[in-house]
Amino acid sequence: MAARTERDRPPAEFLRAVEQLRRARLRPEVGLEELPAPQRIAPYALALSGDVTVDGDELATGRIVLLHDPEGNESWHGTFRCVAFARADIEAEMITDPVLSGVGWSWLTDALTANDAAHVAPSGTVTTVLSEGFGQMADDGSHAQIEIRASWTPVGSLEPHACAWSDLMCTAAGLPPLPPGVVSMPSRRARRT
Repeated sequence: MAARTERDRPPAEFLRAVEQLRRARLRPEVGLEELPAPQRIAPYALALSGDVTVDGDELATGRIVLLHDPEGNESWHGTFRCVAFARADIEAEMITDPVLSGVGWSWLTDALTANDAAHVAPSGTVTTVLSEGFGQMADDGSHAQIEIRASWTPVGSLEPHACAWSDLMCTAAGLPPLPPGVVSMPSRRARRT
């Protein structure tokens, strides 16, 4: 096994960004777990998975991935990129609402704005799915979900971006926003790493 060289170590700016993500004060309903990061998208990456749980019920799930390419990426307009995903069940009747996708996207943009998460080059999709059971699954009825997939280039500290992702998942789960001036207390739930 070859010894690691200075060149193999992640750059200091990536290590600082990772620390900022890890110390973000997320809503207490969000439990975190660090995942293996994708290896082929960028030279350096960190991936976190989150679940929104209230009274033992999982209401939403998601991931946020921090990508870093010290050389920069023209499509990112920078050297970092946040890639986020959030999914939650919704009422089956909502699936036909023609503005639902736009509302889902606004949950992300509103969360970024509310957390002062400066960013450029946002992009993404909102997908709604309705599943209906038939045959032996007919008793399962209808099941609907909304899924928001997005990426953006963060500007400044990464902490507000992690908080915005947390808020996105909580909004998708149907939780009310925290009142202005109220700050999330650190979660008593252990962060899984």
